[in-house]
This record gives sequence, structure tokens and C-alpha cells, in this order.
Amino acid sequence: MIINLILYSTSHCHLCEQAEALLLKLSFEHELKWTTIEISDNANLYELYEIKIPVLKKVGTDDEICWPFNEDDIKLLLSNDEINVSVQPHHLPLPLKLS
Repeated sequence: MIINLILYSTSHCHLCEQAEALLLKLSFEHELKWTTIEISDNANLYELYEIKIPVLKKVGTDDEICWPFNEDDIKLLLSNDEINVSVQPHHLPLPLKLS
């Protein structure tokens, strides 16, 4: 079964390029199809996602993840078939060690 996703993005966004690279890599393991949507073309989307992009949303659900996310976070989003909840990555920046 193909899993449809939306990648909310903007042009010249290196993080969005990284997110798309993750999707491409995972597409070899999973049947994925995604549409990239430019948020700057829509005032509502821009207001909603401006500081969150890239955002990956599973079509037909309210499930989405905001950057930063990794392969495991995307896999969790993909496997979340029966529950309709927001999946948020659990990444926190590593503390800096000061010498």
C-alpha cells in the first residue's frame, strides 16, 4: 500500500533538502509518494509552518512531524495507521561541553 505524504517546504531551504533526502532513502524500503508544497505561495500555510519547516504530514490524517526529524521519526509517522495524533520528534540538542 502506498503511503502518501506532504512535505511542506520553501525554496533554498537546506533543511528541506535534507528532509527530502531522508524520504528518498526511505522510499527504497517503503512505498512512499510525497508532494512538496511551497508554503510561501499560501499565506495560511506560511503562517502555520514558517518556523517549523520542513514539516512532513501523512495525507488523510492530522499526523505530522516538524524538523528536526530523522529516519526513525519518519518510520514512526508511517506506521501510525490507527492513531490520529501528532507525532513529535524527541530530539533535543546535545549540551555543549565548555572547556
